[in-house]
Formats: sequence, structure tokens, C-alpha cells
Amino acid sequence: MKIGINMLLWTGHVTADHRPQLEAIKATGFDGVEVPVFDPSDPGHYRALGAMLDGMGLERTAVALIPDEAHNPLTGDPAACRAALDHLKRVAECCAELGATHLVGPFYQPLGVFTGERPTEAELEHCATLHRAFAPVARDAGLVLALEPLNRFEAYLLNTIGQSISYCERLGEAGYGVLYDTFHQHIEEKDPLAALEQLLASGYLHHVHISENDRGTPGTGHAKIAETIALLQAGGYDGWLTIEAFGRAVPELAAATRVWRDFFADPMDVVSGGYAYIRRCLDAD
Repeated sequence: MKIGINMLLWTGHVTADHRPQLEAIKATGFDGVEVPVFDPSDPGHYRALGAMLDGMGLERTAVALIPDEAHNPLTGDPAACRAALDHLKRVAECCAELGATHLVGPFYQPLGVFTGERPTEAELEHCATLHRAFAPVARDAGLVLALEPLNRFEAYLLNTIGQSISYCERLGEAGYGVLYDTFHQHIEEKDPLAALEQLLASGYLHHVHISENDRGTPGTGHAKIAETIALLQAGGYDGWLTIEAFGRAVPELAAATRVWRDFFADPMDVVSGGYAYIRRCLDAD
């Protein structure tokens, strides 16, 4: 398995100014980084960033969102659906320039937007229409897709692994799969490990986020991270284990994910401590 870290620990827009953090990540032993592609307006920026990361020997995945209600495909509004597809097409172009292998995240609805009801059949089909239209674009960009179910306080379309598997079956499109996140599944599943077994058996597991129960340094809380890694090893998973930890560095994201306090003294504590913990888990087999 490869070990990565999500750059949202520092920023929502990675630039050359983050070279010191990237060099520290490489020196620690990480295989790659997860780059937020939240502003896909400048593919050239991601081309230059990809070249810099190539020079450093860091592989990359990418994470994307649906930016706001004007791009919300769940409404079925034709203008919003067109805007969502255009946004994802630009994201895919930026991912190709970046050299990303995977596009992951909750790119199915804006964060923190709710109707007060469970997802409807119409909402699921509106979203599926978007994702089916995006599928050939993603394939042309060479992207593996992993939809991330979020906890019920951040999103409502996809919360559980079961819902996510059903949604992928609805899509019927090669390339789509599910991201398993130890933080979100810690909240939403009756049994997170049983949910992971279900996902492994389905063939839809495309990516894994290693995230502590408080979104701090992996190994310092009570999320079932060691057990998750052991089950992934036993199940033959050979993809990414990407640390996702949040601080207050990105105010908009901190507000959307309800991060109101610091979970670590320094982001570099997450880099060193999180990597060491995952490595111990992998070597324990």
C-alpha cells in the first residue's frame, strides 16, 4: 500500500510556496500527496505543480468538491446541472495536468446543504445523470473515481458504505468506486469494520482516508485505524492510505467540517506521527 497525506492540512490551494512542507513530507517517507482541486480555473497552475512534484518524487491524488448551490446537481435545475458538469470537466483537466491518478471526495453535493429530509429518488437520479455524463471525461483523463460518503452533519446524499455501493450500482459506469474514511465511518456505521468488509467484497473500494475520530493525528484517538489497516491487508487492498487531518488553516473548510479547536500543536506533528503510526500498523502483520 502507498501512504499519502492530504494537503488540506495546510491549504485549499497548493502552490510553490508549500515546497518546504512538501519536502518534509517526502523526507518523512510518504509516497505522495492529495492535492485539493477546488479552483480549476487555471490548468497551467496544476501543470507547473505536477512538474514540481515530479521533481520531488511525490505521486499525487486529487480531491474535489461541488463548490456551492449554483452547482448543486441534486436540485435538478438545468443551469445548476450544467454548471456542475462544467466544473467537473475543468477539475478533470486540472487533474490530468497535475498527473493525478485518482479523483476523490464528495463531488456530488455542496458541503453543509440540507433539505431536512432523506435523499429522494429524484435527487439520486439527478446526481447520477451528472456522474454518468462525467464518466467518459474522467476516463479520458485517466482518473480512478472514488466518491466519499460523509457524516450526516456535512452531507445527506451519501452517508454510509451501503448507500454508496447502491449508488455505484445505480450509476453502472466503470471507473466509479467508493472512498472509505475512518472518521466518517466511525460516525455513520453500526460496525465500521463490517462496512469495510462489505465494501471490499463489492469490488468498489477505490481509496482510503486514514482520519482520527477528532480529525487529529492518526493513532491518538479511538477510530479503528489499526484494525482497518489489518483488514485491508487481509482483503488484498493495494491502494492509497491517505492521512486526512484538519486544522484551522483553511477557514472555509474548517467552518464546513465543524473544526472549532486545534487538534495538534503543529501540522508537522501529523506528518511525523501519522506516518509512523501507519507504518507500525503495516509492519505489524
